[in-house]
Amino acid sequence: MQQQERCKKCNIKCGLIKVSPDILRALEDGFEKLEKSDSNSLLKKYLTRQIFDQLKDKKTSFGSSLLDCVQSGFMNYDSGVGIYAADPEAYVVFGRLFNPIIQDYHVGFTPEDKHPKLDWGDFSSLENLDPNGEHVISTRVRCGRSLEGYPFNPCLTENHYREIEAKLIPIFREMPGELNGEYKSLLTMPKEEQNQLIDDHYLFKEGDRFLQAANACRYWPVGRGIFFNKTKTFLIWVNEEDHLRIISMQPGGDLPSVYKRMVDGVHVLEQHLTFSRSPRFGFLTFCPSNLGTTIRASVHIKVPKLSSNREKLESLAEKYHLQVRGTRGEHTESEGGVYDISNKRRLGLTESDAIREMQDGILEIIRIEQSLG
Repeated sequence: MQQQERCKKCNIKCGLIKVSPDILRALEDGFEKLEKSDSNSLLKKYLTRQIFDQLKDKKTSFGSSLLDCVQSGFMNYDSGVGIYAADPEAYVVFGRLFNPIIQDYHVGFTPEDKHPKLDWGDFSSLENLDPNGEHVISTRVRCGRSLEGYPFNPCLTENHYREIEAKLIPIFREMPGELNGEYKSLLTMPKEEQNQLIDDHYLFKEGDRFLQAANACRYWPVGRGIFFNKTKTFLIWVNEEDHLRIISMQPGGDLPSVYKRMVDGVHVLEQHLTFSRSPRFGFLTFCPSNLGTTIRASVHIKVPKLSSNREKLESLAEKYHLQVRGTRGEHTESEGGVYDISNKRRLGLTESDAIREMQDGILEIIRIEQSLG
């Protein structure tokens, strides 16, 4: 049996599980190539030789190595972040690398900071973003959750995927009222139906090259599926990038209704499941860009005037801590002046604060768009 010891500081078994020679060779090769590359990723910025040597032979008690976390960034030099957590413990075992990346991405969240307690806030204090329906095509609020006791991609086994799905199906059958609906497994869903749901922005598709390189798509489509209510305004993705993505969405800009529906769904799940959560980082998920609240509140918004001045749009977004993506999300382009714009900050602020940042930023973008000649 491989020896383990408990680290006095983090109370996690780590440090003495042997990393195989093949993994060490792959790490050395990937590190050297990344150093010579023109990558601007946060991984390259913070993975110094000193940090690399300190971490390359460590493993978590789930068996995850540094390679499991950095392999996507090693293969995709155009990554923005370039690192994923292979399991909840990775944030501590490889903390010398994760901490500065998290601090950089999450706008100054320092090693001394702790994520605040959960606070959904007052739904009635929010407002419709576009009551006249001139700009906001649709509004979506989602959060990610990971089941306690399981690793993340890429260390989930085929049985893990099946177990997680099996835990969720009975809960889905109990969804009350407006949330009531059906679960469909990708294993049995016809391809034509999958493609239609993807085209309609309801269903995820198999991971992009960044997730593929991170080994986040193994055993596809085992254990993957989607739950949706009868009106398709409440969705739960199972075993896509995270164990769960809980999504509320509808046409128009009625942010309070969309947000409350998602929170109602989370409350149902919490009655049956325990989620991975850290006193320091809040809710834990696969990507360090999505810690803390894990809230991503977004709109599909048509701003044709600002679309012709992308620099001004990006400047506005930065001021309000928003992220601008193409019409179909990350790594896509705008179609017809329509953008996907969401809050960027998720760590170090409450759920209520994250939603309000998105609201205030979108209202300002609409005001500027309407003021342009």
